[in-house]
Formats: sequence, C-alpha cells, structure tokens
Amino acid sequence: MTDRTRRGALAAATAVATASLAGCADAVISGGEEETDPEPVDRTGSDRVTVTVGADAGFAFAPAHVVVESGTTVVWEWTGAGGAHNVVDRDGAFGSELISEQGHTFEHAFAEAGVFEYVCTPHQTRGMAGVVEVVE
Repeated sequence: MTDRTRRGALAAATAVATASLAGCADAVISGGEEETDPEPVDRTGSDRVTVTVGADAGFAFAPAHVVVESGTTVVWEWTGAGGAHNVVDRDGAFGSELISEQGHTFEHAFAEAGVFEYVCTPHQTRGMAGVVEVVE
C-alpha cells in the first residue's frame, strides 16, 4: 500500500468514525435532546412559590412551568449544581445575576397576568428554560 492510498483509507475511516460519533453526542451529553413542553404545575393560592435552579443533573428548572395568581412572588433557589446559572425573562421583564452559589435566591413579584418565558442564558441551548404563567 502506498502513502497516498494509506492516507486516503485513513481519511475515509476518520470520516466514518466522526459521522458515527456525531450521532451519539446527544446520548452522551445530557440536555442535548429536544425537550417537550413541561406539564404546568398549579401553584395558584400560594403567595410565594419556589422554583429550583439547577435541578435534574444541574441543567433544569423545577418545576419548569408553574401557574400562579397575580400578586404571587416566585423565588428561584440555586442548588449549586451545573455551574453558574441565571434567570432571565425572554422579554426583559426580570433578570438575575449569573451565580453558582448553592442557596442563592432571586425573586420576582408578578403583578399582572401573562405568560413569562425565561431561560438560563449560558445553558439555554441545553434546554434550560422555564415558564411562569400568571392568571387572575
């Protein structure tokens, strides 16, 4: 076998291996799969509701979709898992600092009805997103 054919065979083998591994990446890296919309969790009737930041191996909010009444304060509490996180409303209504400290909290009082979608900006590509649905 000449150098030229060896290089060609090696290049072909590398391309096949790369393509094979690319299909496995989502199985190895949690959070890479497409998420379905989370089931809403009804917390109406509560003045304060807590959402965990860094749940499920560190890259989720729990509950990810919460329903509250106007006037409710939502408190996000960090687990310390998954590195630094923040809570940022997609439309700019609220936003926290980027924090990794376990026990840190951020809160926001929801005065008006609406649907507020938020993300952890460093991990939004991993599906770290949530919804606060405010009803009258």
